Amino acid sequence: MGQTERLYKIEQMLRNRKVVPIQDFLKALGVSPATFKRDIEYLRNRLNAPIPWDRERRGYRLYDPDPNAPRHELPGLWFNSAETHALLIFHHLLDNLQPGLLAPHIKPLQDRIQKLLEKDDHSFEEVMRRIRVLPLAARHTDVAHFQTIAHALLGRRRLRIVHYNRQRNEETGREVSPQRLAHYRDNWYLDAWDHGKKALRSFAVDSIRKAVPTDKKARTISDKTLDTELGSGYGIFAGRKTQWAKLRFSPERARWVAQEQWHPKQNGRFDEDGYYLLEIPYSDDRELLMDILKYGPDVEVLRPAALRDKVRKQLEIARAQYDIDAKPHPPRPRHEHLST
Repeated sequence: MGQTERLYKIEQMLRNRKVVPIQDFLKALGVSPATFKRDIEYLRNRLNAPIPWDRERRGYRLYDPDPNAPRHELPGLWFNSAETHALLIFHHLLDNLQPGLLAPHIKPLQDRIQKLLEKDDHSFEEVMRRIRVLPLAARHTDVAHFQTIAHALLGRRRLRIVHYNRQRNEETGREVSPQRLAHYRDNWYLDAWDHGKKALRSFAVDSIRKAVPTDKKARTISDKTLDTELGSGYGIFAGRKTQWAKLRFSPERARWVAQEQWHPKQNGRFDEDGYYLLEIPYSDDRELLMDILKYGPDVEVLRPAALRDKVRKQLEIARAQYDIDAKPHPPRPRHEHLST
């Protein structure tokens, strides 16, 4: 049992039993008296843990410190990779949050995260210098719009929005019932019921040019329906009607892709030649198409034929841009990107 696990075990035993004899600690932890003493001193001196020795009851006890005394926290960085990543992401989001309603509350949250991430002699500054979170392709979100959307979402009120469609380069007015906000690939998206379209839609928050709350009560869609409609397909462009794509990656690229999760319901396996076969569900191919194209010659779409044909056409257009003998260039097809 490592020191981290022992520290948690000591505090757990103290909280459960109030007073714990030293022999019980030694038995439960499997350590020598000297090691246990060092752990207690670490909790007391480094983490401000209030653990006095109770002479009458012959054991250590945990009591609530003076309200003005520093709170003790168990150190971090023994978190698993997912927990550490979540803390770093949360700190990054707070650090980059523009001034708004949360401004007075941000500093205490950041301070608490910093304490959690500190370990032994490693300061928070050292942790952040050594472990970095690098956001990619994050787009600017208007603070006022985000606050209005969040208020309507939590207050269960409808919104009138002006949405900018990048594909058509035009703005349209919508009345929507906000259902949930999602932070996906470093950008925010609003899942909402579109009363004009009478359907669920996802809107990039940075594409919302105007948001006005109304007095109308929002229509509430069940989580099950939201997950079925928006969570069954691939990425942010999900939907109820899904089909499956089968991709084959080269043996070289398979070393990376085999460790990636493209979709929770994906199926992947190696064939006898070392190629990696990946099957994923999708309902709208826009995002999937972009992810396939970035692998260039290292991936082949085996099926469906329609997706394979789209990838082929895109690669032909890309090639034509570098072919000096190809005049004029083929016209570019119109695409609706993730930011719509």
